Order: sequence, then C-alpha cells, then structure tokens
Amino acid sequence: MPEPIATPEPALTPRNRRVLRATLRWTAAVLTFAAFGAGTAYGIAGMERTDVPGLATVSDGRWVYPTLTKAPLPSGSPGPLAAENKAGSHYADLRALVLPAPEGATVDKALSGTDGWLPTKDLLSEYPDKGDREELGKTFSENGLRHIAARGWTTPDGTRTRIYLLQFDTAAVVDDLFGKDIAPYGSPGYALRDAPDSVSDEDFPDAARITDITASVYVESKPYGREQTRHAYLGAGDVLALVVQSRKGTANPVPFHQTVALQEQLLG
Repeated sequence: MPEPIATPEPALTPRNRRVLRATLRWTAAVLTFAAFGAGTAYGIAGMERTDVPGLATVSDGRWVYPTLTKAPLPSGSPGPLAAENKAGSHYADLRALVLPAPEGATVDKALSGTDGWLPTKDLLSEYPDKGDREELGKTFSENGLRHIAARGWTTPDGTRTRIYLLQFDTAAVVDDLFGKDIAPYGSPGYALRDAPDSVSDEDFPDAARITDITASVYVESKPYGREQTRHAYLGAGDVLALVVQSRKGTANPVPFHQTVALQEQLLG
C-alpha cells in the first residue's frame, strides 16, 4: 500500500481534540468490562431473573435500593444475552429496566419524559458542546434510535444521578457506536457538562464486570471544579446505557460503582 501523502495539519476540531487527547495521554488504558460476571462482590450475580436483591446500607457508603426484580419477558422470548438471541434484543419493556431510585432519594421528575419515554434532546443536554450535540443527534438518528428510557434522583448528601437507556435495533449497532465514537479507551468520545476532562476509572472493581456486557467507566480528573462527575457507558445487547453521578466536592466512588453494577444486572 502506498504511503499517504502528507498534508497540512488541519485545525483542531472538538473531535480532533478528543482523539488527540485520548491518543497522547491514555493510549495504554484499556477498560472494556466484558468478562467474569458471575459471583460479584455485590451479591447479585448468578441470581434467577426474578430474584435480584437490593443492597443493604454498609459503612462504605453503599445506598439502600429496593428489592430489584427484572422485568418479565414475553412468553417464549429469550433474554438479551441468550445465545439464540442473535440481535441481542431486549424484549422486556425498556422502561422497566431502568434502575429505581434508592431509599431517601428525591426523584427528578423531569427525566420521566412522556409515558416514560425521554426526548432525545433531553439526553443531549448532558453534552455542553453544540457541535457534539448535533453530531450525536445525527448519529443516533442515522443508527435507528428507537427510544430512550431514563430516571434521575438526588440523595441527601447532594449526589445527583442520571441514567439513560437508549434502545437500537440490534446489538451490532450498539457495539459499533460504543467502540468507534462514544466510549473509546482512555477517555470518553464526548465530554459531559461539568466534566470537560474525564479519564478511565481504573478502580472500577473486577467483581462488577458482567459477562457479555461491555462497560467503559470514567472519572473526572483533577483539577475539577466545585463538583466531580463520574460516568459510565454500558453496552448490553441492543441497549446503550449512560450512568452519570455528580456531587459537590468529591463524588464517592462506592455508590457509583454500586449503581453501575446494579444497572448492568437489570440489563443482563
């Protein structure tokens, strides 16, 4: 193959800056969580579909969630990660797969949408850059985004959580979006509001990794502003999920990792 012809260096666009930052600073970081999901330290892996317990309060800051039950599947339908489900389809109602708020939290009614479905523009508001919003909106539309289910809440310590589940036609679409643009290694493809510079969360526990669910987990690096943001993208069959937590000062990693792990379980 002939060598490419050298051309003048183009001006750095938001996308170029993201790629350059990820390439120069985090080329060695690898954070694709898709293995060893059985027997998690959270005590929730390996449960029957209708028996996923909530977690009790412990001294490390975990939240008390209600008893969790996976949404029932239509008769004869396989689960999203079943071998016979080649498209990775979630046949259960997507709105029933969003993690509920923990005890004592105040629910953000604005994320309830209409009949439980959130407009795409509300999800895009998580991204401060106008060009990013336009690019993501076009990408989602061109890749057949079907709908978005979401939930948000604030706990008494001021931690704000937002969860978005985006459903597409097949797992192949989600895999493509996840790997190419949305959640690359090292740093996210698109900066969130109040988190202009996030890096891979190397402390995300191995025990929270679920077989056949891909996860890229990020934490806002220092120096950050008056609050810190943590977020994760999950690829589970035909669903691309975004989990975001922000808190004034430092965002506690324990409830964030707990929330991500439980959301993985509900999608698996």
